[in-house]
Amino acid sequence: MSDKQSRFSIKNWSQDDRPREKLLYKGKDALSNAELIAILIGSGNRTENALALSQRILLKVDNNLGELGKQSIEQLMSYKGIGEAKAISIVAAMELGRRRAGAEALLRDKISSSTSVFQLMQPLLGDLAHEEFWIIYLNNSNKVLQKSQLSKGGITGTLVDVRLVLKKALELNATGLILVHNHPSGTLNPSEADKKLTRKLKDASLSLDIKVLDHLIITEKAYFSFADEAII
Repeated sequence: MSDKQSRFSIKNWSQDDRPREKLLYKGKDALSNAELIAILIGSGNRTENALALSQRILLKVDNNLGELGKQSIEQLMSYKGIGEAKAISIVAAMELGRRRAGAEALLRDKISSSTSVFQLMQPLLGDLAHEEFWIIYLNNSNKVLQKSQLSKGGITGTLVDVRLVLKKALELNATGLILVHNHPSGTLNPSEADKKLTRKLKDASLSLDIKVLDHLIITEKAYFSFADEAII
């Protein structure tokens, strides 16, 4: 390592400025996003330390962690200094953050409006590149008994088995259902297939005294509610 590279190394920084030590002594809230990513990747390349490399990665996604979470392992490996192991670490960290957001939303588990459904499900569906269909099962107090992925499909659509929905509802003694799926295209307009499926599930559920309370279409930043629009 040259003298210039040696001086550039994080190891030669003041202890208070090193990301690991800063987290240890000042707490996680004291670190920037770039510093947290620098801890994940551990080292940079011949011309950049870990922090500079992390800053460059964030700059590429406009400092948006949501956009960083969409990056594939291959895309991350396009940065000099990011090999497969480092790329996997970043992807794993982003996925943990996504799952944590969903778990925290589930703690506020009483559904009171379409907004609360969006807050619960957006972390799971909002930035996916493919379509997924989920069911939220509720008791008679509108508390979440379970949220379950029913199907996962391509970007053009997904298949839903009504029998599986009702079977699970009976197992859980659910009295209400909320249907949720995402539109990777970003459009919030329900398709005729969406409307037809909603009617099919609603009619089938009524025979078992189970109500379909809403159907949400979710995108990254917004949602469409069948109940709010009075089409359910």
